[in-house]
Amino acid sequence: MSKINDEVLSANSAYANNFGDKANLPMPPGRRFAILTCMDARLDPAKYAGLAEGDAHVIRNAGGRASDDAIRSLVISYKLLGTREWFVIHHTDCGMQTFTDKIMCDLLHSSLNPASIDASGWHDAGGGGGSTEGDYIKWLTIDKQEPSVLEDVRRIRHHPLVPSDIPIYGYIFDVHNGKLVEVPEATEAGRAKN
Repeated sequence: MSKINDEVLSANSAYANNFGDKANLPMPPGRRFAILTCMDARLDPAKYAGLAEGDAHVIRNAGGRASDDAIRSLVISYKLLGTREWFVIHHTDCGMQTFTDKIMCDLLHSSLNPASIDASGWHDAGGGGGSTEGDYIKWLTIDKQEPSVLEDVRRIRHHPLVPSDIPIYGYIFDVHNGKLVEVPEATEAGRAKN
């Protein structure tokens, strides 16, 4: 086994030893809201949103984008588990701003090995074994944060499976100071309609 695997299993053992009555938490989130945010390891939604286990649904993907799967999760969160408010939270210095769909596809054409980045851009390590399958994926890269938050809130707001009475808030998490900064146009676009 790897060192990381051993560390995870050790941490889990300590966690399980102090699990207490968490087995009694109900399935629906106690605070009845959901957050869609980025998978970036610098973001800890439990800390920046004051969450405890059982409080809220947290849906994470690259960029915190309103992909089909993210919307699927939000609809399940509402329809089956009772969330009544949603947050879309992107963040500063997001890796999704460092490439385009074309760059990603070109890197994947070259090889499936990890790429590297420097001042001149992304570079593939080579080694063959690439694939054109990436050409069929919309990577949902980000040019600028505010417009992407607005785009995602609008996509969710206008989705035919999303009820109009759920407010959707748009924010950007600042990785330099830990603050959530509202994107007013996004929150306005996500306003609930009764």
